[in-house]
Amino acid sequence: MVQSKAKTVAQYLKELPADRRDALVALRAVFLDNVDADIDEGMSYGMIGYHVSRKAYPDGYHCDPSMPLPYAGLASQKNHMSLYMMGLYMDPGDVAWFQEAWKATGKKLDMGKSCVRFKKLEDVPLDVVAEAIRRMPSKRYIETYESNLVGAAGSRRPQSSKKAAAKVVAKKAAKK
Repeated sequence: MVQSKAKTVAQYLKELPADRRDALVALRAVFLDNVDADIDEGMSYGMIGYHVSRKAYPDGYHCDPSMPLPYAGLASQKNHMSLYMMGLYMDPGDVAWFQEAWKATGKKLDMGKSCVRFKKLEDVPLDVVAEAIRRMPSKRYIETYESNLVGAAGSRRPQSSKKAAAKVVAKKAAKK
């Protein structure tokens, strides 16, 4: 499975083989136990997604303002499972901390440019994942996200979500 068409997290998990379902259920529990109240769970990009609530960040994701700001994700890919933690990649200090903390557990870290890949739950130090989530509460995540937007594009700030969403919808309609 690469990208699921499941509409709910329960449906997504039901589609998975038992070993992968068990691993993602365990990781999901770590997320649900450690994210703050402004992080919501749902399906996003064909995987279990965590995003900043519209109440906390109404502008949404700058790439598609009709969507809430992505925070993290869990996925079953063809040859592995993936843990996506966008906040780690926004702050080099967080990446370094995460790599050191993971390696200190004696487990092999298979970390790409946007994800941590693993084959079985035993490969993942759940306490390190929990701490990484706690280190990036939604308020800090939003601040880091916005400072990276400004840093990447000069004075660029996210547009109001209504204007930007209208542009996205118009662009999609023009392609049809």
